[in-house]
Amino acid sequence: MPNVIIKGVGSFVPERVVPNSEFLNHVFYQPDGTPYPDENDVIIRKFEKITGIRERRYAAPGQKASDLGAIAAQRALEHAGISGEDLDYIIFAHNFGDMQASNNRIDMMPSLAARVKGALDIQNPATSCYDIIFGCPGWVQGAIQATQMIRCGDAKHVMVIGGETLSQTVDPHDRDSMIFADGAGATIFSATEDEKGGYLAQCSRTDANDELCYLNMGPSYNPALSADGSSYIKMLGRKIYEYALTNVADAIKCAIEKAGLDLKDISKILIHQANEKMDEAILHKLFKLYGEMGDSKALMPMTIQTLGNSSVATIPTMLDLIVKGELDDHALNPGDNVIFASVGAGMHINAMVYQMV
Repeated sequence: MPNVIIKGVGSFVPERVVPNSEFLNHVFYQPDGTPYPDENDVIIRKFEKITGIRERRYAAPGQKASDLGAIAAQRALEHAGISGEDLDYIIFAHNFGDMQASNNRIDMMPSLAARVKGALDIQNPATSCYDIIFGCPGWVQGAIQATQMIRCGDAKHVMVIGGETLSQTVDPHDRDSMIFADGAGATIFSATEDEKGGYLAQCSRTDANDELCYLNMGPSYNPALSADGSSYIKMLGRKIYEYALTNVADAIKCAIEKAGLDLKDISKILIHQANEKMDEAILHKLFKLYGEMGDSKALMPMTIQTLGNSSVATIPTMLDLIVKGELDDHALNPGDNVIFASVGAGMHINAMVYQMV
């Protein structure tokens, strides 16, 4: 059975910076359709204190998720030193496809993975393409699938892309719209006969009973727009926080134990950048599960303050920034054990342990 390593990484962080001050003139409504009693500057200060987000990145007008993904994919190929013709699979994790320019309708046909193949002008018919709809944990799930395909001998090189343009599907009258951002990250998983490093273990779960619609699509909170047929991201923030705090640390511990490791053996935990306070609480629970007190800032890199929550793109983008020395105070070296972990719509949770080579 071949070992699986990460051979190349790439990302695309949009150039447009959107600071919190850009929301000062928005008109925010509560879920019941009534305006918020607080002024926007108060809403924004509370939002930043809880989420840690000061600014986020939005795609340029006309840029779609597959466009962002194609740029990240090309950069990953260049980093890996291989051609697109060498890829056996392209897997694109997203949730909303390529949004239409004139409205927020979802466009998923043809698949975004196939669109990236076309954009890169890959001629090899054996390069198969498909998409994953798995909430924010989509890139991690794609990484798990890529690993399984390589280990069973079905592939040698698999590209996994996470890309999203969430700015095009948020309700501008919902204060939660300030959380979301755009971006893309791509990673190439490859087979190797070298037994050093690479994939070690994974753990996944789905809770689809009471938790099913903690994140879903719904009408605008603005009563004047709620009947026009458009749907936007809606979330039960408190429910998601409680669910994540209850279950994510357990999934991470499960993956660590499957790898035959201990928390002290982990160099970095790259967790989905959903909410700074929530991620810190998850890590503190993980420390508690092991009866330890750790340094969360050293163990858990954060990009949410300036990049926001770009869903499936957050972990591969963060991995790319660290590998290429572009994230201050964080580095990854051969032999370092890394956790990739995420939680999101479904509700899904997954965690993967990987040793750097």
